[in-house]
Amino acid sequence: MSGFFTTPLSEADPEIFGSITDELGRQRQEIELIASENIVSAAVMAAQGSVLTNKYAEGYPGRRYYGGCEFVDVAENLA
Repeated sequence: MSGFFTTPLSEADPEIFGSITDELGRQRQEIELIASENIVSAAVMAAQGSVLTNKYAEGYPGRRYYGGCEFVDVAENLA
């Protein structure tokens, strides 16, 4: 395997990594009094950056347009 799936962002795209790191620092040092811009926990960040984002899951749990959504359905039903 070439590393396409395993190369860390800091190596794959240092400029984007730097921008994300800078934004994290800003969020830790400043407060935005806008509800939609609250900082989230590491657990939420992990869930939002999970393999579930690789799956297009149009429709409702159990009635998706595309197949292979059974685990997305589980997660959506838990939410």
